[in-house]
Amino acid sequence: MATATDAKPHERSHEGPEEGSHEGWSSRSAFILAAIGSAVGLGNMWRFPAEAGANGGGAFVLFYIVCVILIGLPVLLSETLIGRHGQASGPYSVLRMARDSSASGNWQIVGLIGVVSSFLVLSFYCVVGGWVLYYIGIFAADLVHTGVAGGAFQGRGPATIETLLPELFGNGLLMVALDALFLGATLFFVARGVSKGIEFVATWIMPAFFVLIVAITIYGAVTGAFIEALAYLFTFEPSKLTGPVMLAALGQAFFSLSLGMAGMITYGSYVSKDVNLAGTSTIIASADTGVALLAGLCIFPIVFTAGLAPEAGPTLMFQSLPLAFQTMPAGSLVGFLFFIMVGFAALTSSVALLEVPTAWLMERFGLRRTIASVMLAAGALLLGVLSALSFNTLAGSYPLTFLPLFSEQGWFDLLDTLTSKLLMPIAAILTAVFVGWIAAPRIVDAEAGLTGGLYRFYRVLVRWVCPLALTAILLVGIFPSLIGG
Repeated sequence: MATATDAKPHERSHEGPEEGSHEGWSSRSAFILAAIGSAVGLGNMWRFPAEAGANGGGAFVLFYIVCVILIGLPVLLSETLIGRHGQASGPYSVLRMARDSSASGNWQIVGLIGVVSSFLVLSFYCVVGGWVLYYIGIFAADLVHTGVAGGAFQGRGPATIETLLPELFGNGLLMVALDALFLGATLFFVARGVSKGIEFVATWIMPAFFVLIVAITIYGAVTGAFIEALAYLFTFEPSKLTGPVMLAALGQAFFSLSLGMAGMITYGSYVSKDVNLAGTSTIIASADTGVALLAGLCIFPIVFTAGLAPEAGPTLMFQSLPLAFQTMPAGSLVGFLFFIMVGFAALTSSVALLEVPTAWLMERFGLRRTIASVMLAAGALLLGVLSALSFNTLAGSYPLTFLPLFSEQGWFDLLDTLTSKLLMPIAAILTAVFVGWIAAPRIVDAEAGLTGGLYRFYRVLVRWVCPLALTAILLVGIFPSLIGG
């Protein structure tokens, strides 16, 4: 009579990897750095300052921190404990926990939605990563031309600097090439595996990122309007804490931690049983929040010194900052280092985005890591081409214009909307419901690393507060008119 261990690889793949066959982190610190790298990305460096600027500064920041503690951290811990218990990719970790809890195996849909979300986000995230590479090249060339001492782009007027991004958007071939280059760097590290690739990125690039962001923040404090930036970010005005601001802060807390994409489930599956998940999750959430705040303190002193508007929104990083660096001492060098720093943050996140579907594809079809990651990167590149060309050649082409949520959206915006407003919130809601109501309490208790009142508080948050708050994100994303949008 055949046993489970006698089954062929493709037969076992439906249940995930065998016990003890899964890769793992070499240490607790490696996991923490990798998880921080997964969470810290363009959401911190680009979206947080833009959202803070557009939503009144201090009121937004305060409520954002509250949301990280009450919603972001519980969901982060929930995803991580699912992965550690399941010791497999997102879908198979959820499946294993469901079966160990005598629940339906259909709950693996939570992980499957995360896998799809990660793949789709990767496809357009690398396009934005290509923009970062473009600005690294622009500032490197300017540094060679003007030297270290003066401001950036000497001899060029503001109008010329402001055309840098539109010129990139108008060059479809360059956009695709930069997308492919950034995706290629991501593939290189994921194909090398957990210890030789992903862990290398975490243990070397993340410390370099932290050194750069602290150094540039100090630079802004010395040469820029640091006191003004502090007042802007941390002065709480109750009148500015409106419904739309609170929902924006809640959304930022959710997206900043990269929840709903099975990333923390996948990374959690590589964690050994002796690691306290509650403590490490708190470190990860704190570091991610700290980076977001540092990004504000890094960017706003420079913006205020140049007399630019903090409400510039998404163009703050790619158009306002290059203008600001023109007025700053050593502007070319600081601009070059700034975009290197942003590139590091983007790379650590894109590595996590590719690892999520790679881990699943390896387990589902018994593929080697190299083959699985190359196949996924090729698919992401094809979608990335559509996203890149939606700014130029395919501008005005709206694939799903017959659906109100996607009307008049090109490929880039469509993929962004599909993931951020639908798939990710749905996956996060289901994660909270699964851990709070479906998974056996004995399993959650054993994995979470919480005791007494803290454990009871966590259970209340994950059962009630998180699902309700995440449902608000989902509903406002689908029906923006609910907040007057």
